[in-house]
Amino acid sequence: MIGTDAFRDFGVNVAAQLLCLAGAVSYAFAGIYGRRFRAMGVTPMSTATGQVVASSLIMLPLVMVVDRPWTLQAPSLNAIGALIGVAAISTALAYVLYFRILATAGATNLLLVTFLIPVSAILLGTLILGEVLLARHFAGMALIGVGLAAIDGRPWKAVRTTAFRKRKRRHHDQE
Repeated sequence: MIGTDAFRDFGVNVAAQLLCLAGAVSYAFAGIYGRRFRAMGVTPMSTATGQVVASSLIMLPLVMVVDRPWTLQAPSLNAIGALIGVAAISTALAYVLYFRILATAGATNLLLVTFLIPVSAILLGTLILGEVLLARHFAGMALIGVGLAAIDGRPWKAVRTTAFRKRKRRHHDQE
């Protein structure tokens, strides 16, 4: 979806796109690593809680050095509410769901969602930023759809089942 023309003049946009790609690769490694928790008997809620607490503790020194929160004015009630919403719903609940799906469906099925990240980015760019959808964007989204269908296997099973039924009917009619 980035395209080869992006590498002609390597700049901020290409760096951002490559970082998005690095994020998708990180999701893949996280799913493979995260499935070990089920084998260890750790519940999805414990895993999610541990991840959020550990990442908060890791970021705390950086926040103290960079933002120096004691020098900032007190946040408004709206800002505190937004922070609680992002922390509780977008982060904590998302991780609980992530690890629960990982425990039940497996890493491969869980990580199929990463294929939808570029599609979401393109559609949000179109809806919110007013970007223009080009033919290559539609082609890329179609390739992603075909890739998901190929990984899922249901379309191929349906084709095989239909072909088997047709052969069975022909064989039955010939008798």
